[in-house]
Parts: sequence; C-alpha cells; structure tokens
Amino acid sequence: MVTSAPINLHQNSHGSVLVTALRETVLQAFANQFEEDQPSLLQDKPTSRSESFQAFMRKVDSITALTMDPSSPEAKELQSMGAKVVQHVLGCQREVTKVIKDTGCDTICLIPPAHPSKFDISAELVNAAAMSNVANVCLINPLGCNYAGPQRQPQLQEFIDLESLTLSAKGNFATQLGHSPVVIRAGFYADNLLFYAPQAQKDGILPLQIGTGHKFAPVALGAIAAHVLTGKGQHGFDDKHRGQMMVVTGLMLCAGEELATAASQALGVKMEFENISETEARKVLCAQSESDDSE
Repeated sequence: MVTSAPINLHQNSHGSVLVTALRETVLQAFANQFEEDQPSLLQDKPTSRSESFQAFMRKVDSITALTMDPSSPEAKELQSMGAKVVQHVLGCQREVTKVIKDTGCDTICLIPPAHPSKFDISAELVNAAAMSNVANVCLINPLGCNYAGPQRQPQLQEFIDLESLTLSAKGNFATQLGHSPVVIRAGFYADNLLFYAPQAQKDGILPLQIGTGHKFAPVALGAIAAHVLTGKGQHGFDDKHRGQMMVVTGLMLCAGEELATAASQALGVKMEFENISETEARKVLCAQSESDDSE
C-alpha cells in the first residue's frame, strides 16, 4: 500500500503535504503519532490516535492519502478522520505527476516503502514532485543506513541513494523543489511498538530482542515528521530544517522494563518485558507486521 497525504495548511504553515509509504502500519503509526507537542515517552499518557491526528489536522487545511489499496482498514480509518484517499498507480511517471498536481500538495513526506522495488517507487515520486513543482520534500530514512555496504547490504544502500536523489534538487532553482528538501535519519521508532501490540495485549508481555541491560532512545517519529511538515519559512520548510540532513533519537534512554512501562501506559494493558532470542523476534515480527525481505 502506498500512502500519500497531501495536506492543505493554514497561513502559518504550507498549503499541502503528501505523505508516501507502502504499508498499512505506516498509516497506523502516523495516525497514532501526529501530535502538536510530543510528551516524554515515559511520563505522560498519550492521547488517542484520533485526538493526535486531529491535532495535526488543525495545522493544515486538508490531507490526502495516496494508496494502492483504498479499501484497507487503515486507509478507511484515515478517511474517517478527515483525510481524502486517492488510488495510487505505480510505474507511470506521467500519471504520478498528474496525481500529485491534482491533489494541489506543496509538500511531500516520503517514507520508502517495504517493497522490493522501493527505490524505483520512491525515485518516481521524488522525480514527479520536481516535475509538479512541489516546494518541499521530507525523506524519512533509518539511522545507520550510511554504514551499509553496496555488496553485502544493497537494500540498505538504496536508502542512501534516495537521500542523494532527494537532496540533489537543493539549489536547483529551475524547480520549486530546489528550495526546501529535508532528510530525517531516525533511530528506533517508538511507533514500532505497535508491531507488538497484539501479543502484548494477549499475553501481557513485551517481547524484544534487546538484552536485559541495554538501553536505547526510542523516537516518536510521527511527532517529529509532523513538526517538520508543518514548519513554515520564507522559502518553504522552517529555515531550521530546510536543506538539512537531520539525525534524530529519542529524549531518554530506556531499558526493556522501562519500555514495558511506557507500552503499558500507551496500550492500557499491564505488560512485562521479556528478552527474546533472534529466532523468536523474527517469528513475532513476521506474524504481527508486514515486514518483508525488502526491510
């Protein structure tokens, strides 16, 4: 599923944003995480998904979700919260350009899809954005992709190629896109805890392969993306963001037990942390998410 959300924004923000992805979980994460002010992961109880999304909607005029599966539950959920859903057609640059123009978007948030052809799909959207004179593009990439080797980890290397393509428009004033490209490299997404929600609610455990003493800083990616997408400067995105490649992590280091506490608050279910093996982790993710070999 490709998700794309053009958003018409108020005067203190942009006219329209296009969010692109290729899976329902991204729609789910964005609906859950778009917030005006992101609370500390472990301190404040999160608002509901609808409340968070509506907080984001108040900063924009309209949102359009571009998807390969308009009938999916996630697409319908976004539609029920005020987003317009549009069918996406892959493999035709001219058609993608027309769709982007028809939405009237001036901003694109590009999330590389979990798909074997993610580079071709994403590159098609970036090129279509330039041809459509979209003013702003924000690419969201995984932290650490710059360490990938083209021989041993070619799929991770594709993320770097997408960064180069996105930022190559910088300074090219023949297109509006030359003013305001942005790349965000994010660490572990707090949104990924959604993958474990079914087992957590069923068994009361949070199964993670992180060891008992290791700590890391989950980042509320949707909240950061919303902050960047609704930023406004003289030439597009806020001047603090446009043209930047930003590496972001969370506000605090968390061990497994602390994550279980936060997840308990978020899901409203008492949970305990359980350290699991790599084999068990693969089974959990395969059973409860749409991850595939392209990820």
